[in-house]
Amino acid sequence: MTLHKGYRNKTRKRHRKRVREKGLLSIDKYLFEYEIGHKVDIITDPSQQKRGMPHRRYHGLTGTIIGTRGRCYEVEVKLGNSRKKLFIGKEHLRLNKGSII
Repeated sequence: MTLHKGYRNKTRKRHRKRVREKGLLSIDKYLFEYEIGHKVDIITDPSQQKRGMPHRRYHGLTGTIIGTRGRCYEVEVKLGNSRKKLFIGKEHLRLNKGSII
């Protein structure tokens, strides 16, 4: 059988939730507002596919918020020697613990 090259190819373990974490997120995740300059971790939430789910290569990376676009945030991430600008929904972001003062 041929290998299909879809958008969620090879994400079986990456997009898996633990048994007690299954279902939708709490309302706190949607009400939290990020500000420009915050450091955020990109952790994709597999229960939300509609708004701004990043590609699997960006899962686990840390970026900086540089703006907003609609209901999503513009996040700048360093990947190799280049910088990428991603548009990610807030349910796929988490505040970086190292940047909290």
